[in-house]
Amino acid sequence: MIMNDLELRKQIERKELELNALLEITQSINNNVPEDSLYKIFNFTLRSNLNIKKLALFVLDETWNCKVNFGTRNNFQKLKLDDRFKLIKNIHRMDEFEECEFHEFDMVIPVAHKADTLALIFVGGLNKNNSHDHDESIKFIQALSNIIIVAIENKKLARKQLEQEAFRKELEIASDVQQFLFPERLPYTSRLKMEASYLPHDLVGGDYYDYIPINKNQFLICVADVSGKGIPAALMMSNFQASLRTLLRQTPNLKEIVEALNYQVMENTKGEKFITFFGAIYDLSLKTMIYVNAGHNAPILCDKKNGLRLLEEGSTVLGAMNPLPFMNEGFITDLDDFTLFAYTDGLTETINEGGEEFGVASLVDYFEKNNTKDIKTIHQDLIVALDGFKGRNGYRDDITMLTCRVE
Repeated sequence: MIMNDLELRKQIERKELELNALLEITQSINNNVPEDSLYKIFNFTLRSNLNIKKLALFVLDETWNCKVNFGTRNNFQKLKLDDRFKLIKNIHRMDEFEECEFHEFDMVIPVAHKADTLALIFVGGLNKNNSHDHDESIKFIQALSNIIIVAIENKKLARKQLEQEAFRKELEIASDVQQFLFPERLPYTSRLKMEASYLPHDLVGGDYYDYIPINKNQFLICVADVSGKGIPAALMMSNFQASLRTLLRQTPNLKEIVEALNYQVMENTKGEKFITFFGAIYDLSLKTMIYVNAGHNAPILCDKKNGLRLLEEGSTVLGAMNPLPFMNEGFITDLDDFTLFAYTDGLTETINEGGEEFGVASLVDYFEKNNTKDIKTIHQDLIVALDGFKGRNGYRDDITMLTCRVE
């Protein structure tokens, strides 16, 4: 009878310890303590309350990592988890598996949330002589582990949600920044007509087009594309636009502007990114066009007097080297009654289901047959043609089209 009372008292004391431990864990979780602190509480609680001799806790955090380890010959924090254990859903004795480093433990206990196994507890040294104590110890390990691992998993999810929300806000800001790059209105008069289309691949891209009046007779049009996408590309292009507009107020010399832009891009990116750029200044009175193509897709010029040509004169991409290795300025005289079509490489590099690119030849073929069409219709035609060409494939890149017509 005395032994029974003693055993009962021990069981009550043990339950009180376990309950206090669970309460401490719950309070720590409510106080939002760091993950490392929760793992330390886990370690201390199991060692002090259950007198476990050996333990290794592996947690799935993108990859499986050992977060708690004590009492073992091997340092399991430096060992990879054996693939055989990664998918287990129930408690297993280690003698059910072939010999391996993990055989210094007696059993492995999985911690699952819904259908996913989040953690594995390898345990050694539990009291095997008393089946009741043994079973109660396993239940406590499971309860403690579930509380901590699920709490840590919830922390991860909350952190990801905060990161996603912050990223979403950054994308919105970058998208707004990019929208400010584009002119609010383009001219559409009896003499000068312009049309632009921008089809973003992602929420934020690296394309830029512009129309900048210089005086009553001259204006600049340009198209550019930065290597890379997302927020850095949008911010880089915003800086590029500001530099271009500032330089244009200081000098009408397109060659000097391009050289200065190249230096600016090089300084900002240290050669890690580059920008392809096409810029042209047209004089309505003199009927002349000066242009520079800096590594950009050659725009198509449809001139009623001289037919169709590609505008390729210029230099290499901006930001790759300083100074530019060469610089040629295109100069066209007696240019009136023409259509100029500029675009970014997302257009010609659109791929169909057979792996073929839309290509420059298809674009040239279209303009040879349709360059007299209304410029809004030209853009609609090309968008429809691209959509039909790609089939079920998605677009690989942003697509920008800018058309200028002088009549």
